[in-house]
Amino acid sequence: MEVISRAAVMLMSASAERLGLADADPDSSPHRDLDEARRLITALAGLVTASVEYLGPHAAPIRDGLQSLQRAFREASAFPDEPGQGPGEKFTGPVF
Repeated sequence: MEVISRAAVMLMSASAERLGLADADPDSSPHRDLDEARRLITALAGLVTASVEYLGPHAAPIRDGLQSLQRAFREASAFPDEPGQGPGEKFTGPVF
């Protein structure tokens, strides 16, 4: 469980950085890369969905973090995906 939690936190951090959330102005962040963020968020969603039974009490905060990243991606996108089509939503279901 420790390795799964660590991997989830690493994917969350990398996703946030690629969304530009580590900078004061995400829109002008030199680290912003929405294509990479989409891949990282999808990988995180797959990991969380596949390992939810092993995460125990850690599952809820990790899921909350994942949903926050999915919402941040939708807000950052010039052309937001339809509900259910965003990063990781094939694993988590639509995030509004």
